[in-house]
Amino acid sequence: MIFKPFKRLFQVALFLTAALTGCNRPDSSGELVGTRLNRLKENKTPYGMVLIPGGTFIMGQSDEDITFSQTSQNRQVTIAPFYMDETEISNSEYRQFVNWVRDSILIYNHLNDPSYFVNSQNGEARHIDWEKVRKNSPWNAQSQEQQDRLNNMYYQGEDKIFGKSELDVRQLTYHYEWYDLRAAVAAKNDRTKKRSDFILRDTMLIYPDTTVWLTDFSYAQNEPLVESYFSHASYDEYPVVGVTWRQAQAFNTWRTLLFNNNAGNARREERAPYQLPSEAQWEYAARGGKIGTQFPWGGPTARNAKGCLMANFKPGRGNYIDDGAAYTAPVYSYFPNDYGLYNMAGNVAEWTQSSYNESAYSFVHDMNPTYTYHASPSDHETMKRKVIRGGSWKDVGYFLQNSTRQYEYQDTAKAYLGFRTVLAYKGVLSR
Repeated sequence: MIFKPFKRLFQVALFLTAALTGCNRPDSSGELVGTRLNRLKENKTPYGMVLIPGGTFIMGQSDEDITFSQTSQNRQVTIAPFYMDETEISNSEYRQFVNWVRDSILIYNHLNDPSYFVNSQNGEARHIDWEKVRKNSPWNAQSQEQQDRLNNMYYQGEDKIFGKSELDVRQLTYHYEWYDLRAAVAAKNDRTKKRSDFILRDTMLIYPDTTVWLTDFSYAQNEPLVESYFSHASYDEYPVVGVTWRQAQAFNTWRTLLFNNNAGNARREERAPYQLPSEAQWEYAARGGKIGTQFPWGGPTARNAKGCLMANFKPGRGNYIDDGAAYTAPVYSYFPNDYGLYNMAGNVAEWTQSSYNESAYSFVHDMNPTYTYHASPSDHETMKRKVIRGGSWKDVGYFLQNSTRQYEYQDTAKAYLGFRTVLAYKGVLSR
């Protein structure tokens, strides 16, 4: 009896010795062989994205600076490889986000039906069983009680138009959080700071502002677009507009979680966070590997050899339709550039991650340059400016140039402003 504890201790020691000498490899013979993580077979290009190879390019003005603003001075920089959406985010894609938020609010706040939740253990937070939601939509009322609960999501009483049940989009809020890595690194020697000090949170109304079709264009008959641009199936593959910079950030957070929360079940590696591109990434991608070009298609003019316009913009005074679209066009319209990216010029201008500063090119780093600032509500309006790129359907050709910089305020929504996202490439890849 007295030797049993020693026998158990000896068995544990043998197990630890085998584990240490094995190091996840057989016959290490005491050598330092490393401990590998799960073997990654390949960097698979995410659905709907293209790989942008790393490289060096001259960022800035490719033609005469006709405004003499000197905000796009030439500078040679290096960009690491990354993935980028081949198109602007469409109404259909953004609606997936809206519907996810809509269903979450219905299930958590109104239905109180435990069958829609994954069984939680040890006091864990309840999580929705999205497979169950797909198979049995919570919007199909099975009883009068359930219908009464659904009605809480619709406009009520005098807010109804002709008694029609319409979703109350004012309820569609998304709470998200992110870790401010730059602030954490800056304060790494401050022992009074905790990790929680750098976890930032925000709550956003996420439904696109459809009224921008009227507020942006006075005395224009755009009521049909207000009523149907985001909600009608005919516009599914058109770029989403009426989205602020902060709403785009919320979308990226949701998109990251959408994949990573499913990665374990599918035995896939988690991805880096989806983000808006920096303006350097955006310009590098827009050039498509070409040197010193004025437009994404490479030519110095907006027409090809057959005289066809290469993008959706305003080619002449009062002329919006010569390019084939009076407003926006489907996201796969026109020819892509040499990286396979559509509408890097025209259609809708695009949000970037970068904060706008007229002198940014003179002080940012020459490797993956960026200038970002997380503005708080109390900051001056100039600190809330974000760079937009690419020009839009309502802009003249100057704004379609690869190097042209504009800005909008982060809480601004426009009928000509959308976005696309990027994803960091893990590893080394060069042209």
